[in-house]
Amino acid sequence: MRETTTVGDELTDTKTAGAPSTSGTVGNTPGKKAKKEREASLWSDAVSDLRRNPIFLIGSALVLLLIVLSAVPQWFTPDSPFTAGACQLQDSLKKPSADHWFGFDVQGCDVYTRTVWAARNSIIVGIVTTALVIIVGGALGLVAGWVGGIVDSMLSRFTEIFFAIPLLLGGMLIMSGLGKGNAWTVSVVLATLGWPQIFRIMRSSVLQNKNNDYVVAARALGAGTWRITMRHILPNAVAPVIVVGAISLGVYIGAEAALSYLGIGVQPPGISWGLMVSDASVRWLQAPHVLLFPAAALSITVLAFIMVGDAVRDALDPKLR
Repeated sequence: MRETTTVGDELTDTKTAGAPSTSGTVGNTPGKKAKKEREASLWSDAVSDLRRNPIFLIGSALVLLLIVLSAVPQWFTPDSPFTAGACQLQDSLKKPSADHWFGFDVQGCDVYTRTVWAARNSIIVGIVTTALVIIVGGALGLVAGWVGGIVDSMLSRFTEIFFAIPLLLGGMLIMSGLGKGNAWTVSVVLATLGWPQIFRIMRSSVLQNKNNDYVVAARALGAGTWRITMRHILPNAVAPVIVVGAISLGVYIGAEAALSYLGIGVQPPGISWGLMVSDASVRWLQAPHVLLFPAAALSITVLAFIMVGDAVRDALDPKLR
């Protein structure tokens, strides 16, 4: 039985003595909910947005497929372009068929097999270059933004020297001097010219975060420089670096293809999509399939990484929410 009494403008609900008390349950409910609720943050919100973003899902699926393709090309083709007798001149420029989906190139090599195996060098260049750029540029930008003063000035002036060198033109100059190159050489050259962009982004992000209230509070509580940097500055400053790195990965793959096309990137017996496009450019009117398939593979790869980078940018940019 319940009795309802009115006191002034308030309505009071009174239980009978025999009714069970729920005060303990009500008191514990907020605590249980607090444990179940996930603490909101930029990263958790970004992950939630990415899971619902079809562009990110499609791009990630393509990127995963390309990584597997480059790691274990044997899963996709039983043949290898490096075995003796893999190319037969009597098969030169044969068109695609049921047995050979992409046809043959000028040297009588199976275009499908070479396209699959060429993914390895292109993916290596993209991933290694991006990793080196983020590590070098991010570390120097973190130091410059956090320390400031003469260290910041010296690093900024040093960075401007590399900013004056265009990526592709500088890569052509350095690779021409080095002579015969491979995927690792191209990665180091592109990283040498590409890190200043990440440096500026990281430095700017650190400068925006170093005077925030949570950093001032950490200093007041006696936290050391290393702890403040690793626990507070870096996690909040690294988001724009990850975004630019993801987008730049596709750019570096395209730069490697351009260098290989010009004959100063990956060299035979190595295989890359840019090298295949270069070999096919002489006869593409006679046999367009020789140019079409490696060019399409290169375009899809660059597009996939750019799709992922754009989706990550949209998810991590608070202004777009």
